[in-house]
Amino acid sequence: MHLFFSVGEPSGDQHAAHLIRELKQRHPDVRISGFGGPMMEREGLQSLYRLTNLAVMGIFRVLPLLWTFYQLVRRANRFIQTEKPDAVVLIDFPGFNWWIARKAKAAGVPVYYYLPPQMWAWAPWRIRKIRRFVDHVLSGLPFESPWYADRGVKIEYVGHPFFDEVTDHRMDGRFVETWSHHRGPVVALLPGSRNQEVSRNWPTMVNVIRRLHEQHPDVVFLVANYRETHRRRCLQHLLKHAPTLPVQFFTGRTPEIIEAADCALMVSGSVSLEMVARQTPAVVMYRLLSLPNLLRRWFILCRFISLPNLIAGRELMPEFIYSRPKAVEPKLAATLHHWLEHPANRETAAQELSTATAQFRQTGATVRTAEYILRTLSAGAQIPEAVSQESWNANREPSSQAA
Repeated sequence: MHLFFSVGEPSGDQHAAHLIRELKQRHPDVRISGFGGPMMEREGLQSLYRLTNLAVMGIFRVLPLLWTFYQLVRRANRFIQTEKPDAVVLIDFPGFNWWIARKAKAAGVPVYYYLPPQMWAWAPWRIRKIRRFVDHVLSGLPFESPWYADRGVKIEYVGHPFFDEVTDHRMDGRFVETWSHHRGPVVALLPGSRNQEVSRNWPTMVNVIRRLHEQHPDVVFLVANYRETHRRRCLQHLLKHAPTLPVQFFTGRTPEIIEAADCALMVSGSVSLEMVARQTPAVVMYRLLSLPNLLRRWFILCRFISLPNLIAGRELMPEFIYSRPKAVEPKLAATLHHWLEHPANRETAAQELSTATAQFRQTGATVRTAEYILRTLSAGAQIPEAVSQESWNANREPSSQAA
């Protein structure tokens, strides 16, 4: 059996690596090829290109890479046409993966989209692409199943693999113990996993923790950096602008820092799931440049940007979407100050986070996904024909049309 993966996000690299491991346990001679990252490569991916190196956001950062993306799509198309894999497995990264799905479909190769893009929030009209180019959607969010099914998409809710990874992760107990018993409160700082996220948000974080330090001089701040280059960049900025603040920097310690922290300040992203797993109260921030005001309005219309809030349908984690740092810094600091000043309120926030996400925190997603892929391929499951928009509208049930 031969599976072609296309994964462009660091978090997707982690999810795919665990999936590859499960697939190989059940089918030891499975061949895995395609695009991904270092974690997938360690699990045996025959890499055509390390796509996670191109994980960027924003039109002005994507534009210089368009030729590279175009060349990679061509390379994937030639490979799929020549090697004829049994299936293509996509994880997130929709702007690029739509093209991979299109090429696979044209070659008659079934397409599985694991953890599909959140179209229900930002682009519901693109459901046509799912119906045309994707054969199986494997969902990680409970409310996605009825949304996709109501729009004629074959979907299987498998759960989110992150909670499997949390269970499998062996934390450094000594690290957690040391900081959990620190003489003062511990605040985790998570400035993001992308270069531009760190550049945009870290200066604001520094100004926020400067305010908090004035109010709570006994607080220590632990920074969980995704890459060593991020750690150096954050450290250089801190030494230049606030060298006396009690800040410690770490890479590869995100779970331990969140576990040890009393609360956190984080850039919006998949790390919010770590907050859910550790039941650590967090304030979410996300900076937009002043140019894309339409994007800011879109975020507001979507109500929430962090997954825990989306799942609960209410604000478990206070969110601040901003374009002017000076305006948001006092609000961020005030929210964290409220938790640090009143531990009972912090504990209430942690309990609400735990209660509201209890059902979502189930494990077994990776196993269910591996078994679903192998079962449907081995059974030679019938792949549904693409459904045209007109045909689907004509055959929708009245309740769906009303919705």
